[in-house]
Amino acid sequence: MEGCPETEAANSSMANLDFHPMKHYMVLSGPQRVAVAVLCTLLGLLSTLANAAALYLILSSHRLRQKPSYLFIGSLAGADLLASAIFVCSFVNFHVFSGVDSQVVFLLQICSVTMTFTASVGSLLLTAVDRYLCLRHPQTYRDLLTRGRALAALGVLWVLSALVSYPPLMGWSCCPSLCSELFPLISNDYLLGWLLFIAVLFSGIIYTYSHVLWKAHQHVASLAEHQDKQVPGMTRMRLDVRLAKTLGLLLAVLFVCWFPALALMVYSLAAKLSDKVKKVFAFFSILCLINSMVNPVIYALRSREIRSSARHRLAGWKKCLRGLGMEGKEEAPRSSMKSSITETEADMKITTGLASRDLFYLDS
Repeated sequence: MEGCPETEAANSSMANLDFHPMKHYMVLSGPQRVAVAVLCTLLGLLSTLANAAALYLILSSHRLRQKPSYLFIGSLAGADLLASAIFVCSFVNFHVFSGVDSQVVFLLQICSVTMTFTASVGSLLLTAVDRYLCLRHPQTYRDLLTRGRALAALGVLWVLSALVSYPPLMGWSCCPSLCSELFPLISNDYLLGWLLFIAVLFSGIIYTYSHVLWKAHQHVASLAEHQDKQVPGMTRMRLDVRLAKTLGLLLAVLFVCWFPALALMVYSLAAKLSDKVKKVFAFFSILCLINSMVNPVIYALRSREIRSSARHRLAGWKKCLRGLGMEGKEEAPRSSMKSSITETEADMKITTGLASRDLFYLDS
């Protein structure tokens, strides 16, 4: 922004010698700042705890770490965890405390937020592809999507997210092009490119999940025809129907949380925004934080296998505490070892079969 007076004049309502490039974006009043601080702190804390819990339960279980489905869910939880922490700190510092860092630090913050949210949406797409392959090719699913391929896909996703998110920090400035009406130091050209990339990700999610939902719809019809009969694959069909309910909830939350902010970003490319619209955008941005908070509930905490892992962890901790209380610290390692053995034996007893091998369980 520095050294670009024409852009400053174009983006400010009053171009004068006292103009500060950041003040143009600090539009919240006193009560609105309080509301933003409360909402961001509360939602950010809940999102961080939920995603941290989901990530811990996946990484601490050897069985779950071996499954591509849970690798993608772990990536989603990790991205949402980072997005929540970075977004809350930078957003509250800027809009509530009017904190102004150096240009490099500010761009690092906003690019990091962009990367984590981009990786979150990309993880949703990979999860959608995983569900599609599981339902479309149940017999060859394990051969099509191995753990190695899943890790490679995640590596490509995070590298691509970084490449898409950090150009402003690398020198893609808004001079001589106009700066964004919504983001300081961000070029309209770059914002347009990022929006197109996000549109591709969202289109892929909607397209893939549409096929999954259609497959579930066909299963509903089959269940209606054979309501009083036991036919092969009936259990699998019921799982698909429950999965469809979860996916319907996912798409609704995704649309509600992202569409308002994205719509205003698109609108800002073609029109000059008033302070009132910018205030609305600030609150719409918090909806993306809600999406990060809800994601682990939809994907992880509704998974029967993750809930089972959580129960094993709680049982292990409870036994450790009982061992410490009854036998002292010397007996604690033995109690912990027994807990680990119990969890391993419980994991070996998890129901097998095509449905349990290829699908992670989602309750209705």
